[in-house]
Amino acid sequence: MDIKCIYIPSVYTNCYLLADEDSGALAVIDPGDDISKDLLRFCADNSRDLRAVFLTHGHYDHVGGVTAVRQAFPGVPVYLHPEDADGTDQLMPTAKLGPLTLWRDGDVVPLGNLKVEVLHTPGHTRGSVCLCCRDTLFSGDTLFSGSCGRTDFPGGSWEQMGRSLQRLGLLEGDFQVLPGHNESTTLEQERQENPYLREAMGL
Repeated sequence: MDIKCIYIPSVYTNCYLLADEDSGALAVIDPGDDISKDLLRFCADNSRDLRAVFLTHGHYDHVGGVTAVRQAFPGVPVYLHPEDADGTDQLMPTAKLGPLTLWRDGDVVPLGNLKVEVLHTPGHTRGSVCLCCRDTLFSGDTLFSGSCGRTDFPGGSWEQMGRSLQRLGLLEGDFQVLPGHNESTTLEQERQENPYLREAMGL
């Protein structure tokens, strides 16, 4: 498994490239702005084959580059939870993204020899998900280093965020946590130090 982070300064978002090194299968997670040229170059230079676009939720700073990626890689499927699939405003423009492959809690999406499990974690948006692949958790805007996602946007819910954080905190073992913004962390570090996660777990 190979992971590369592309920071997108125009929207302050972490975009991730997740690849199965054996098969070359590649997924791009949360392309918040046009990274199509960089993605084409990366695939050519590293013998990668883009198989999917994975979206942790539907906000513009996570989906803004989807159209450009689709133009560069025709036919690539774009995965999003159905609760975020019909957004029509500037904050969540998902209805304009074209055909979507809808995934739900518990779905497991193959990527070459890798398996990506979908955890529905509403709170930041109704359709927010975290993606678990081996020992790595792509946490979108649900869990951050020392913090968690905002819940004051339309579709946000502090009550749901608490339940989602509790679910993450109760996952077995430790994970590398790769969030949608700011620096990476580990789940164990967040269990020890993140006040929002600790409150949700009753600690």
